[in-house]
Amino acid sequence: MQDMQEVIIGYQGEMSLKGLNRNQFESATIKILRYRVKDAGRFRIWCAQSTFYIEPEDAEADLDLAFARVSKVFGLAAVSRSAVCEKDFDAICQTAESYLGAALARARTFKVEARRADKTFPMDSPALMRELGAYLLERHPRLKVDVHDPDCKVIVEIRDRGAYVHGPKTPGEGGLPVGTSGRALNMLSGGIDSPVAAYRMAKRGLALDHIHFASPPYTSERARRKVIALAQHTSVYTGSCNLFVVPYTRPQECIRDNAPPMLFTVLMRRSMMRIAGQIARRQGCEALITGESLAQVASQTVQAIRCTDAAQDLPVLRPLIGMDKSEIVSISRKIDTYEISIQPFEDCCTIFVAKHPVTKPNLNVIRRHEHNLDERIDELMENALKTGELTVDLLREAKRIEFPDNVIARLTGISQEEIKKQRYDNNIRAAYKMVDTCGAEFDAETPYFYSTYDH
Repeated sequence: MQDMQEVIIGYQGEMSLKGLNRNQFESATIKILRYRVKDAGRFRIWCAQSTFYIEPEDAEADLDLAFARVSKVFGLAAVSRSAVCEKDFDAICQTAESYLGAALARARTFKVEARRADKTFPMDSPALMRELGAYLLERHPRLKVDVHDPDCKVIVEIRDRGAYVHGPKTPGEGGLPVGTSGRALNMLSGGIDSPVAAYRMAKRGLALDHIHFASPPYTSERARRKVIALAQHTSVYTGSCNLFVVPYTRPQECIRDNAPPMLFTVLMRRSMMRIAGQIARRQGCEALITGESLAQVASQTVQAIRCTDAAQDLPVLRPLIGMDKSEIVSISRKIDTYEISIQPFEDCCTIFVAKHPVTKPNLNVIRRHEHNLDERIDELMENALKTGELTVDLLREAKRIEFPDNVIARLTGISQEEIKKQRYDNNIRAAYKMVDTCGAEFDAETPYFYSTYDH
């Protein structure tokens, strides 16, 4: 049929319940759809009646590629490819036969469904289903009607801009459009769980960045490329994101050499949380995401999770916390990250692990051992200062652990005068405290004062 045009239709799910805020979600979805299909050709995209329309503007548009991209956009409960025609019964019949005739010829049973959003159309939905069904039976006499479990379904939607004829809808990803719930930093390890965690939180509307800790030479370049591949594969669902690869060899060796082996994993994860928290704030992220599942390994007990959470103050989201491994693997296969995740390249979480790690760590004990790791803390702060802009939180933490202004200036490339100005503007000033010399083991005739930023 020469006048027949094909479009992609996306149907809202949870978004349609957002009331007065719904237009914000719809605008975000349109922006995402435009970005996802931009390399598939020229498309016109709009939203009406809780439905998104992706219409090719020329014959060069790749509708197959566009449909594959649209089907992975969060916020759409279902998608379909549809033929469009005039709101005329004869045109609808001809379009249905032309568009779905081949599928009907292969089927033994069929069903017609009709929805009449435009109430000015003269036929009501039952009449349209009945008459269109009779028309198709005349052309396919071997067909039988089965309203419960048909081999082929013909759906007609009468909407404001035309009549849309299509087969069964393809289930969409559901959820909310990415970015409408804020931004978070995902801790991407290279295993099965963390890409699934990213997928599940993006589904709830979070825009994502990733952080990965690498420990060469204990971890290889192939392990790093594996993580990059995982970030790229998840971006099919989450959209564009940044990946931060943190060099973690020296801090990890320091923990190994200066802490009891049974506490190594908890101390390591706490340090990772602190670094991730700082990078998250620089990126404007409001939470951290991990792929932890309760009691899956020693570091994922309730007590261990409490210890790691206490290392920094951003919310930590754990979308897999109540899932078992088979459920997680099933999702990883669906999003096409499983085969990458099982590549046998170690990440830093699997090296130096004790044979019998503590499963119920005590937070006070953990903090006491961290006092013996000042070298690691200094190194982490120095590396953090080298990596980017000097935030207020980072400046305050640098002064707390006694970094002089000239060292901060050298690491960040900011003048000492500007460092001093930032400190005063943000009330980062030294406090002076007195040591009780009367109780000391040395003679002193006057009190002893010292300055500190730890107050």
